[in-house]
This record gives sequence, structure tokens and C-alpha cells, in this order.
Amino acid sequence: MATSDDDFVRVATTADLEDDRTLVTTGGQSIAIFRHEGALHAVDNRCPHMGFPLARGSVEDGVLTCHWHHARFELSCGSTFDPFADDVPSYPVELRGDEIWVDPNPDADEPPAERWIGRLEDGLEEDLRLVLAKSIIGLDDAGVEPGQPLGIVAGFGARYRDEGWGPGMTILGAMANLLPALEPEDRRRALYVGAVRVADDCAGRPPRFVQDPLAGSEHDPARLERWFRECIEVRDRQGAERVLRSAIAADLPEERLVSMLVDAATDHRYLDTGHTMDFLNKACETLDHVGWERADELLPALVPGLASAQRSEERSSWRQPVDLAALLEETFEGLSDRLETGETVDEWSPDEGFEGTLLSEDPDAIVAALDGAIESGASAQELADRVARAAAIRVAQFSTGNEFRDWNTVHHTYTYANAVCGLARRTDGEGVYRAVYDGAIDVYLDRFLNTPPATIPEPREVDTAPEKLLDALLGTFDEEGEVNRAGRLVADYLDSGGDPDVLKRTLGGALLREDANFHTLQNVEAAFRGFDRDGPETGRIHLVATARYLAAHTPTRREREQTFTIASRLHRGEEIHESA
Repeated sequence: MATSDDDFVRVATTADLEDDRTLVTTGGQSIAIFRHEGALHAVDNRCPHMGFPLARGSVEDGVLTCHWHHARFELSCGSTFDPFADDVPSYPVELRGDEIWVDPNPDADEPPAERWIGRLEDGLEEDLRLVLAKSIIGLDDAGVEPGQPLGIVAGFGARYRDEGWGPGMTILGAMANLLPALEPEDRRRALYVGAVRVADDCAGRPPRFVQDPLAGSEHDPARLERWFRECIEVRDRQGAERVLRSAIAADLPEERLVSMLVDAATDHRYLDTGHTMDFLNKACETLDHVGWERADELLPALVPGLASAQRSEERSSWRQPVDLAALLEETFEGLSDRLETGETVDEWSPDEGFEGTLLSEDPDAIVAALDGAIESGASAQELADRVARAAAIRVAQFSTGNEFRDWNTVHHTYTYANAVCGLARRTDGEGVYRAVYDGAIDVYLDRFLNTPPATIPEPREVDTAPEKLLDALLGTFDEEGEVNRAGRLVADYLDSGGDPDVLKRTLGGALLREDANFHTLQNVEAAFRGFDRDGPETGRIHLVATARYLAAHTPTRREREQTFTIASRLHRGEEIHESA
């Protein structure tokens, strides 16, 4: 404890202690001083939970209680009894005669980064949104790179949810991908949203009990791949996890691990309406952010979903009136031969009308177009990009005359196709080609949701300044039903020479201020990826599509934003409540 007058300042006298307490201010800092059981105690006047003045609290038996949410603190040191509240800062205090002296700047007990990492873990364990917001803000202010909190949240989500990888973890990966496109303050919001969704997913759920790798020290990689697919085929979750962990322990290259997972995910059609493939891709992208040395920690969390996923060939829409599953099974029999033929072609030139065929009403023609493209040398990446663009058109042309929940149908196809684009950049195995076919068939199944098709805005001359168009776009998210206007404004902005990066920052900021649901968060992130893949000319459709989707799902109550704002104000030291 510091004892020199250089550290301490005179703040009051004993005569100022009314009802054994007083409130003082030094250097702009509000400090509550209490006399209790013959001793003096000084603490920050702001309750660390939500800023209520602690000078208006009560003290009994060494415990200071805030009267707002009843957070309790040990008066002598500031430690809280309640996980939802942080410890309140306490200050050394001395009585010199009748003068009260306080050291308002004592040495910290631990570095800020360590403190906020601990609180981040507390927030995840207790599912405390305000604590999570404070922790993300505190870590950023402490100069901690985003990869560290991302890794903590991802590790928690992989371990503490028996169902394995789910929406929360997928949102976390999507938010990590958004970071470069956002304003600095919105990067904090994105990390906060990811942490909140992971904590929500794990709250009240049993943890996942990790299976050990197989005992043998050497395994043939090809045999491990066969074993894994066989285990997933018969829904043997434990066996599949042991095999996967064995493959990771055997140091299989990233490409081969991804191929192993994709192969198992495409032995059956369009698993869980596309979520399974999206989760797989987001697991890979999350590892890009936190390091592939953590593959053994995160990838096994995918196994429960792979083993339990609904298989679309079991759904009537894939069997009647056209047996789409049988159509694909037949074409897959010749896939290896087509790939061999395609390897002899240097460069694929798509046939005129190829992309139109992907949006046609003839599934046989769609499959034939893909067959021919592969034989002509088309890579999985090239085909995946075109299927994703077709899926974006379905969203951009979604008719608002449909049921509201039908937005989810076109959305699922879009995020599935986006995931295949990502995975096709990691592996060119047969599995990823099967995924391309599945995506194309689901684009076909969505055709009725474009009846009648919404008009895709054509380029036109616009007199309005780009920044005014962005203001108008933000306005569409404050009113219900502004779907088509949002799409038109995005098109006008881009066509008038507006900066796509500024547009993405605007859309990202609007998204993060809403209580956006799982699908909306996915959709915007997928659109940013699609735009970056396709470039400004053809990528325009992705941003038009996501603006329409976002407008269809806003405004919301914006509860998360209120919590984040409170946390930000507390961190800045603002007075949220009057002290008197």
C-alpha cells in the first residue's frame, strides 16, 4: 500500500461523514467513503454492474449492497459475491487526525488483459451479456488482438455443448470474418455478438465428453477416411470422433482433414437443410483465425451434427414429383470418370447460358450442365462460385408475396452455397463436387419462391450523393416492409460509384445494432464473402440480396445494443445515474 503524500490526497474530514458515509470527487473520480465497524473504507462510487451510486447503498456486517440489482461487495476490498457484477475498485484510505486521505490511483492487482480474460470466462460460464460486453471492450482497450478472445470463446463452445457445433459457434466464425469490413467500434460489437450467442447455446446444456483417439500409433490415412465415413453412415458419433481425433493426431494435412469431413457430409444429400455444410465451413474459417493447431479441440465438435443430421433424400421434396436424389446418385456414378476427363483440359470456358440453366426449371438440364462443365475442366471452385451467385439471385428475386418464413428457405440455399465456395478453396476431392450438385438442386427447388420474381434493380443514373443514399438505406431498417427499396438503394449506391467498402461498413453496422437472428447474421456475412469473390460487377447481386434480407428482418427491439451501450459508457467512466 502506498503511504507517501505524493500518492494520497486529502478528500474529506470526519465531520463530513453523514450517516457514516460521504461522497467525494478527486481528479474527476467519484469515490464513496464509509465508516464501518470503526474503520474507514473507500470504493468507486459507481456500481460496476450498471453504474448505480454505491453511496446510496447499505452496509451491514462488512457487506456493501447496491440497492438497484442487489449486487453485494466485501467492503474492505471490493470483491463481489455475485458473478453478474465485477469487483468494485477499492482505494487505500488513511485517517490523519480528523482528515481523510485516499490514494485514488493504487497499483492494479493484475494486468487489465488478465482481468478481462477472467471475466470473459465468467461471462461465458454464467451466460452474462453485460459481463461479456465489458470483457470484449476491456480486452480491446488493453490491446489484445481479436484472435485471443475468439479462441477462448470457441474453445468454450466446443467443450460445453453436448450437441457439438451449433448456431452460436457458426455466428462466432461469421463475426470473425466480418471484422476487417467493420468500423473499430463495430468490431467490438461483432465479437460481443459471437460471444453472446455461444454462451446462449451452452447455457443449461450438458458438456461434450471428449472421446480419446484410437490407441494405435500408426494408422493408414485412407483407412481412417473410410472408417470415418462408415461411422457417420451408421450414426456412430463416438466412433467417428475417435477416428477423427486419430487422423488429427496423425498430422494429416489440413486439405485431407477437410476432404475427410466433406466426403462424409456429402454421402447423403443436403444435410440438415444446409446447416451441416455451413457449420463445417465455419469451423475451418474459425481455425484460420485462432490457428489450425487447435483442430483437435474444435473439429470434433462437428461430429454430433454430422452423425445426427437429417438427410434430404428422406424428404418428400427431394423424391416427388421428381426423384432428385436418384438423379444425383446416377450422375455420381460417373463423377470420377468426368473428373479424369476434365483434368486433361487446361481451362474451362462456360457455355453460353450456363448460369441461366442453373436457374432453370429443368433438373435434368441442370445436372447435365454440371456434368459437361466438369468434363470440360471446370474446377469445384469455379462451379461453386456460379451456384452461389444463382442462390444470391433467388434471394434478390424473392417475392414478398410468399410466407415470411420462406425467406429462410432461399437463405439456407445461399449460405450452403457460400460454404461450398469456401470449402472448394481448401479441397478438390469428389465430396466438394457432390456438394456443388446438391447446392444446384436446391437452387432449383427454390424456383417457386421467385414467383413472381422481384425485379433486380437495373443500373441507372442517380443524382443523389452516395452518402445520402446510405442515410436512406439506414432508414429502411427502421421501418417494416422496406425490402425492395433497400435493394434499390444498394444498387443505386454502387451504380453511382459509391465505395463498396463504405457500403459494407454501413450494412455491417446496421446489422450489429439489431437483435439479428442466426440467419440474418449468416446472410450478411455470406454476402460480403460473395461480393469479394465475384468483384464489383457481378458481385453487386450479393449486396442487393442481403440488403433485401436485412430489411425484411428489421427493425428489432435492439436489446443487445442497449446492453453494449451501457457497457461502453461504464468502461469510459461515464455517470449513468446521478450520484446524489
